[in-house]
Amino acid sequence: MGHTANLILVDSSTRRRASVSHALSQAQIHTEPFETITELASRWPRSGVILIHDTPGALSDLISKMAANSEWFPVIAFSENPSAGRIAEAVLDGALDYVAWPFEQAELEQAIARAQSRAGELGSVRQREIMARSRIEKLTRREREVLDGVAGGLSNRRIGAELSISPRTVEIHRANMLNKLGANHTSEAIRIAIEAELIS
Repeated sequence: MGHTANLILVDSSTRRRASVSHALSQAQIHTEPFETITELASRWPRSGVILIHDTPGALSDLISKMAANSEWFPVIAFSENPSAGRIAEAVLDGALDYVAWPFEQAELEQAIARAQSRAGELGSVRQREIMARSRIEKLTRREREVLDGVAGGLSNRRIGAELSISPRTVEIHRANMLNKLGANHTSEAIRIAIEAELIS
């Protein structure tokens, strides 16, 4: 398994992080442990697969940090005795795979190999979907309505008439919407909306 990319471990429990790191070193998998997503986001590794302990909100926080930093890593979630529902939710939140801790070495190696190959296949498409969705989620309801109008080819005046607001207010929402999406032009905002639709 010497060709494996780094495994980036994110787990707030010092004890479990040590156990997981030890198990991985036994399997000769190079691991970079991080206590928090914020710590990881302050110094992204150049490449690797993220293995994150699945706690409430952890995956969506990780995905939004990756989106904000234009980073993307394949993600494997793990927890003790995960239920089928929890696994499904993690996959919907952006994990490519899920393993139960404590893991069997072979099972983890297979999950890493799957994540790497699926990251290769899905890579850019999946990355764009996740980034787009996390950007769209930052918009207010009104900004989303303006984006819908723009995507529908409506002028500011028409959007304003439909939403019962002035064209000037539409312009302000439109500027905020472009800013939050990290888009320079309306066409870019529409592309992000289309990419996000692939997921929603």
